[in-house]
Amino acid sequence: MERSTLGTRQVSIEFPGVKALSNVDFEVSTGEIRAVVGANGAGKSTLMKVLAGANPEYTGDVLLNGKPIELRTPLAAKRIGVQIVYQEVDTALIPTFSVAENVMLNDTVVNQKGVAMNWRRMYREAQKVLDRLHITVSPRRLVQDLTLAEKQMVLIARAVQSQCSFLILDEPTAPLSETETSRLFELVNHLKANENIAIVFISHRINEIIQICDRYTVMRNGEVVDTSPVTKDTTTREIVEKMLGRSFEENFPKEVVPIGDKVFEVDSLVSDDGKVQGVSLYARRGEIVGIAGLVGAGKSELCKTLFGAAKVHSGAINLKNKKLRMTNPSHAVKSGIALVPEERRKEGVLVNENVAFNLSISSLSKYCKGPFMHKPAIKVNALKQVEDLGIVTPHVQQYVKNLSGGNQQKVSIGKWLATDCSVYIFDEPTKGVDVGAKREIFHLINDIAKQGNAVIYASCENSEILSITDRVYVMFDGRVMAELATKDTSEDEIMHYAVGGQSPQVREEHP
Repeated sequence: MERSTLGTRQVSIEFPGVKALSNVDFEVSTGEIRAVVGANGAGKSTLMKVLAGANPEYTGDVLLNGKPIELRTPLAAKRIGVQIVYQEVDTALIPTFSVAENVMLNDTVVNQKGVAMNWRRMYREAQKVLDRLHITVSPRRLVQDLTLAEKQMVLIARAVQSQCSFLILDEPTAPLSETETSRLFELVNHLKANENIAIVFISHRINEIIQICDRYTVMRNGEVVDTSPVTKDTTTREIVEKMLGRSFEENFPKEVVPIGDKVFEVDSLVSDDGKVQGVSLYARRGEIVGIAGLVGAGKSELCKTLFGAAKVHSGAINLKNKKLRMTNPSHAVKSGIALVPEERRKEGVLVNENVAFNLSISSLSKYCKGPFMHKPAIKVNALKQVEDLGIVTPHVQQYVKNLSGGNQQKVSIGKWLATDCSVYIFDEPTKGVDVGAKREIFHLINDIAKQGNAVIYASCENSEILSITDRVYVMFDGRVMAELATKDTSEDEIMHYAVGGQSPQVREEHP
C-alpha cells in the first residue's frame, strides 16, 4: 500500500507576545497512528492548525511527500486530504441537519452542481460511508439527537467521505465513556488498517496513547523535543517526564485540611428534567466532597441544578442552615455558590474577552463606579490573580481564546476567588489539561478548602477522586448509589457502584 507523508520543516509562528512554534520539524505517514503530546501551551494545537490550514501566518515549509506546498486555508488542506476533528464537535456540525447532510456536507458545498438536491443519492452515499466504517447510526437522524460519541463518528465519516489521508483528532476521548472510547479506538484502528489513513492523536490521557499509538511526538515550549516508538516497555512516567522536562511524582499528595461544621446540605433533590433523582448529600467547611460516576451518570446535571442552571422539581438545598430558593445562577452567586463548569469555553469563560475582564466578571460590582467600570482596579485584581494562579499569558489584555486549555481553566477558577463564596463546585475541572496543570489545579482547590470553604468535585476520573477528596458520593442513572470515605475505598469499589452495583445491605433487602 503506497504511503504518503505530511510534515513541516523549520515551521515557526508567533502570536502577540508569544512564540507558539519555533523551528518545528515534524512528519507523519499514512498507515500509522501518531500521538502528539505536551503540556498545555506546548504548541500541539498550533501545529495541528498549521497542518489543517487554520494558521496561515507561519514561516517555514509544510511538506507533502517531501515537497513544499502552500497550506494557508482550510480548503487547501482539505484538497490534499487533511481533516481535523476538534474536541468541541458541536462547532463543526449543523445540529438541525440530518446525519447524511452532515456527512456529505463537504461534497454538497464544494461539488454540488445546479440548484436541485438529489436527496436519494445523498442518503445512499452517506449510508455507504457509514457502512464502510461500521458506524450504526441512521443517516436520517438529526445530529442534535446524537450522543457526543455518535457526533464524533459523523465527523470522522465526513472526513473519510472527503478522501481523507491525514486525520487529526484533538482530545477525542475527553467527553467519552469507556465503552464509547473503546468503540472509537476500533474505528481508528480500522482507518489505519483498511483506509491507509494517518491518524494524529492529541490527548492528555497517556495510558490511551500507550494503548493505541505506534509512535509519539513530544512538544515543549513550542518545539519538538522527542519522537519515539510506543513499545511494550513504554511507560506513562517516561512520556510525562519528557513532556515536563523534569521528574514527576504521579500521585498527588492530599493535603490535610481541618474539617469544620456542615455548611451545605441537599435533601432528596429532583431536577425538573428528571436527570437528578432524589439526591441527598452534604459538605462541611474545609471538606472536598467527590461526585463520582461514569459519563452520563448525572454528575454535570447535579452540579448545574445546585447552581440554579437547571430547575428543581422537588427537594431542598440548604446553605448555612438557610433554605435556598434558586431559580437562576444569579441567585446561587448571591447566596455564595460558585460553579466551574465542564465546558469551560462555552460556559466557564468569555473567550472573546481579555484575561482581566474574565477574572473580574463574577465580582464586577466591586470594580464599578456607578455605571462605569474602574479599569485600574480590574487590572490590579487581574495582575494579582495571574501571579497567584500561575496563569501563563503575555499580559492581562490577552484574549482568553488565545490561552492554552490549562490556563483557560485557571481563569475560569480565578474569576471566583474575588467573590465571597462558601461553596465551590468543580465539574470535571481537569478535562483537557496536562498533568502539570492538573497538579496546579489540585493545589488551588486545596487552598480553597483551607480557607474554610466547602468544595464539591465531580469527575469520572476515579484516580482524581481518590487523590483529592475526603468523601465521595457515587452516582448512577441520576441517583446516589453510595457514600464512601475516600481513605477507606478503592477504584474497584467506586466502579462497582458507578455501574449500578448495590451495597450489601441493599442486596439483602432486595434479593
